[in-house]
Amino acid sequence: MTDFFAQYRGVETHLVVLEIIGVIFGFLSVWYAKKGNIWVYPTGIISTVLFVYLLWHYVLWGDMLINAYYTAMSIYGWVLWAKNAQNNVITISITTRRDWQICSLLGLFSLSFVTIVYYLKPYIKNDFSMQGISLGFHNFLPTEYVDVFTTAIFLVGMWLMAKRKIENWIFWILGDLISVPLYFKKGMLFTSFQYLLFTIIAIMGYIEWKKHLRNERVTSNVSSL
Repeated sequence: MTDFFAQYRGVETHLVVLEIIGVIFGFLSVWYAKKGNIWVYPTGIISTVLFVYLLWHYVLWGDMLINAYYTAMSIYGWVLWAKNAQNNVITISITTRRDWQICSLLGLFSLSFVTIVYYLKPYIKNDFSMQGISLGFHNFLPTEYVDVFTTAIFLVGMWLMAKRKIENWIFWILGDLISVPLYFKKGMLFTSFQYLLFTIIAIMGYIEWKKHLRNERVTSNVSSL
């Protein structure tokens, strides 16, 4: 067990505590998302703000940017959900062709932007100076290549969730599955465990939203008779 937590040796206590708090609120956020409850956003904002700080401290730029995006998107989603929620529960819909086009653009933007950020990482870490450094893809760590893609996956998933589209869960499931070993490799054990729980809840969320969508259709058909 001691070896299992060896990744936290030498890490300041307050960083470990903040990670645990962030994980707890992240778990609550995904649980509320599963229920289609608007509390997904205030709990999620607390988690993402904490992780922006933690990931900035660990110099994990891609992850930091996606959590900053989550924070902004959570505020946007909170406003949209508040307009459509009844008793804090929202209506659900299926992604349209127009939505998929926007998702493609968001994904391409994310891939390009995060790649540029990691490409410029030596320059950023060198206090924005080119002295004594060289830029290039040879500076990329294996985890950073993966991070470029998971960032795009989560960005699209977050947008679809804000729009109350059931397909958002497919992106969360895929991104969460990749993130379990990714964060373990990065030395963030609690966060890795968080994504394992997220994967399970995301699968449950997809099943539950599908059931809600089916019930909404039945209710709508009955009302139209």
